[in-house]
Amino acid sequence: MAKLEINGNAVNVDAEPDTPLLYVLRDDLKMNGAKFGCGLGQCGACTVLVDGKAAFSCVVPVSVLEGRKITTIEGLGTIEKPGPVQRAFIEEQAAQCGYCTAGLVMRTEALLKATRQPSEAQIRDGLSPNLCRCGTYNRVIKAVQRAAQYMRTASAEAGSDKT
Repeated sequence: MAKLEINGNAVNVDAEPDTPLLYVLRDDLKMNGAKFGCGLGQCGACTVLVDGKAAFSCVVPVSVLEGRKITTIEGLGTIEKPGPVQRAFIEEQAAQCGYCTAGLVMRTEALLKATRQPSEAQIRDGLSPNLCRCGTYNRVIKAVQRAAQYMRTASAEAGSDKT
């Protein structure tokens, strides 16, 4: 039995210790945002956040995740109220087939937590582990820049609320 914290919720999962997190998310918890791409941690379709850092869920066993905070794309927002990164990806039409999108959104979340105003080079480097076969990279870069602006604006507005 694995005790996990996913999107702020405590979850008990009956899985073998070496079971990849991706399988638990998709098969046991019916959270299908993270996709199976390569199964080798090379394409990024399965990217989630573990303690705020991007991780390939296809190669991370559940045994190393107890006591750590896991965030999936389902934890960022809803269809009615998407999170800032999701909203930016929608507005910039940064998805074509959509298969890689959840992983790119999650990697963007991690990048923007670490770097509030990344340069284009930092964005390219930060997203480089994730692949998009449709080639929407220019739109993705614009979406990351827009999301960074949304997050800076929200942070500034939250700061002005404290006065």
